[in-house]
Amino acid sequence: MSHDRTVRWPDVEQPEAERVVGGGRYAPAMANFAVRLVHGPRWDASCQIREQEAWDEHAAFMDGLVDDGLVILGGPVGDGEQTLHVVEAADETEIRARLARDPWAFAGLLQIGTIEPWALWLDSRPKDSAH
Repeated sequence: MSHDRTVRWPDVEQPEAERVVGGGRYAPAMANFAVRLVHGPRWDASCQIREQEAWDEHAAFMDGLVDDGLVILGGPVGDGEQTLHVVEAADETEIRARLARDPWAFAGLLQIGTIEPWALWLDSRPKDSAH
């Protein structure tokens, strides 16, 4: 059984060819980020997430970010007060610009908490994955 693992090093220059170490491929790629979104001032704590104003528009927007390859993984964490997203982008500016278009950002329901660079050294996605 082959354990093909692709690992991305966003801030380390690598030769054109992928480096193979321990059976895994280590290739340069776009930068990855851990993005935490937090409830904004207009979040209604008496409602569940799918009952919030403009849920359908927000969900469609987020699905679009997944389709575009910006959001790799994401969803509420812990008690649901925050969401955590694995994002692949050129830089933090791109992330902020894209998330600013979220209907929930306009409505004051969701805002960026933190954006941190994340060196994803372990990645089980297939080599031919779009990410």
